[in-house]
Amino acid sequence: MHDKTSAAAFAIEAGHPHDLGATYDGQGTNFALFSSWADGVDLCLFSPDGKTEIARIPLPEYTNEIWHGYLPGVKPGQLYGYRVHGRFAPEEGHRFNAHKLLLDPYARDFAGELTWNPAHYGYEVDGGEDRDLGFSTLDSAPFMPKCVVTDIASETAPPPGPRVSWDRTVFYETHVRGFTKLHPAVPEAMRGTFDGLGEQAIVDYVKSLGVTSVELLPVHAFCDDHHLLEKGLSNYWGYNTIGFFAPKARYKGAAGLRSFRDMVRRFHDAGLEVILDVVYNHTAEGNELGPTLSFKGIDNFSYYRTMPEEARFYINDTGTGNTVNTSHPRVLQMVLDSLRYWVEVMEVDGFRFDLGTILGREPHGFDQRGGFFDAIGQDPVLRRVKLIGEPWDIGPGGYQVGGFPPGWAEWNDKYRDTIRGYWKGEEGIVRDLAARITGSGDVYDLRGRRPWATVNFVTAHDGFCLNDLVSYNEKHNDANGEDNKDGHGHNLSFNFGVEGPTDDEGVIAARERQKRNLLATLLLSHGTPMLLAGDELGHSHDGNNNVYCQDNPLSWINWDKLTDRDRALTGFVRRVAKLRADHPIFRRASFRDGCVLRWINPAGGEQQEEHWDDAGLRAIGLLLHMPDVESGGDEALILFNSFDGDVPFKLPPRVKAGRWSVVLDTETGPQSDEGRKGLEADDVLNLVPRSLIVLM
Repeated sequence: MHDKTSAAAFAIEAGHPHDLGATYDGQGTNFALFSSWADGVDLCLFSPDGKTEIARIPLPEYTNEIWHGYLPGVKPGQLYGYRVHGRFAPEEGHRFNAHKLLLDPYARDFAGELTWNPAHYGYEVDGGEDRDLGFSTLDSAPFMPKCVVTDIASETAPPPGPRVSWDRTVFYETHVRGFTKLHPAVPEAMRGTFDGLGEQAIVDYVKSLGVTSVELLPVHAFCDDHHLLEKGLSNYWGYNTIGFFAPKARYKGAAGLRSFRDMVRRFHDAGLEVILDVVYNHTAEGNELGPTLSFKGIDNFSYYRTMPEEARFYINDTGTGNTVNTSHPRVLQMVLDSLRYWVEVMEVDGFRFDLGTILGREPHGFDQRGGFFDAIGQDPVLRRVKLIGEPWDIGPGGYQVGGFPPGWAEWNDKYRDTIRGYWKGEEGIVRDLAARITGSGDVYDLRGRRPWATVNFVTAHDGFCLNDLVSYNEKHNDANGEDNKDGHGHNLSFNFGVEGPTDDEGVIAARERQKRNLLATLLLSHGTPMLLAGDELGHSHDGNNNVYCQDNPLSWINWDKLTDRDRALTGFVRRVAKLRADHPIFRRASFRDGCVLRWINPAGGEQQEEHWDDAGLRAIGLLLHMPDVESGGDEALILFNSFDGDVPFKLPPRVKAGRWSVVLDTETGPQSDEGRKGLEADDVLNLVPRSLIVLM
């Protein structure tokens, strides 16, 4: 509803173009919106319930491609949106339609959720094959969330966060909603929110695991896809951003916008960092047939990469319908302003960039000296936080593992696939295993990059969780309603002869040992380990390796159903994490730290070059010696056996004088004895099928 008579009650002034978004100064609010192709911009103010458009006010000034105006008396809490006038010429890349209420790209908060309706589309939805060339006059305002004027940026910030050094960093990837939705220690009203995640019981548990940095799946405002809602599903993961400054409304707690920062401070008080998974590569507006919610109606030709000869269509290097155009200086500014806001105002400690290769794309292709990387590297705020790239997209030249510039860490899928393949029992993989365990120096030991540049992981939100990796040979994604065609088919999983749950004690024991093998390998490898939340608890997705749309108990961690076996696995993770934290030899800070690496064969001798290519090689030892640490020296021997049978392993002599002692064994049966001490060189230690032992 629009009350046109009330606009005269607002005397708008020129304002300024310097700060984009809605900026409150204590007396009123400045509104500024970038659009280089618009003919005019109307600021729309709404009643507190968001249902009535109480004023539609043209922004009076246009300076350096910024439309701006100042409204005295407009205070935090005011709801607003924009209508942007201009040419509707899709074939030229322009999709202006003032009948569509648009979200401010710089809005710090949204009120309400999107309600899907034909009015969201800039064209007539029943207009045939080329319907996006038509023009819709339906008003989308009744079905849109509204932007909210805020003043949180004016508050005094506390001291810096924990600033965990990279060599001590252990990431813990989790989900705000799924981690707390069923937790008995979290009050029911707080479950699934920032308040719930900041509860002391949650913080204490995360801290107890020995991890240092909580990595949250997307919390930026996102949309639930229309086709998912029609199937009774929703966008659980959140990779469908529509607001890069605003948190998702359903995650906010009692304190509203401040609940996010309160949560961050609770983690900081415990010495834990908070990392955000961010999606600047695409938006929820999709392709030419997608809705007009914000960027598409503000300045489509600037915000998105369009086809050079057919600007009606979008370059789709993301696989989601559109690609954000970070080559445009104002779009790049928006991304950088958003990142700084989350660091300086919301106090986060770093970012993991979804499909990060996109951000390094220029018109000629991926460029690690592109505008985005150069701007980040020179930014006095952003260059000091943790930056992690997902170094791939589906566009040409999109696989860039090792291709990001110095200062960046990267998700390393080479590590994931090699470790999975080795413990599955694949042949001819041990040479690659050696490189992955020791920091992937073949990929990262250049230009002064450090071992921490490889973010090592065995599981992540995308793909099988750990329990399912050792319990299923095939994906079982029927619940997603896509005929099991979605999700990755190359999982390198192994079910030990039974697909899914079983009562067979032998199979159960083998699976539990395999979980320990994978977790111990991950935490004792050089580089930065990342654990998937729930893996340490035996959490299962029932074989679904793509739970992006499952906001239900299939994804949520069920804390009330943990078994003694699950708790034992949690205890194992704590022990290995402590071993890593206590011994720098497992978390090298540099490839040039003097650490001695020797590969040992089961006969106790050094691995020879000709042995590496033996297709049947599956058992090997790694002897590490660090001579120059404060303790005067650190030494360890890790023995790996991915055979189906026992392997007797003759122990090599220590570099320093002394004897070996077993400190970790993934065997969970009666043979397990982590108190085996006083072992001499040439003593033989038996490795049971698929097991790992650490001696120090």
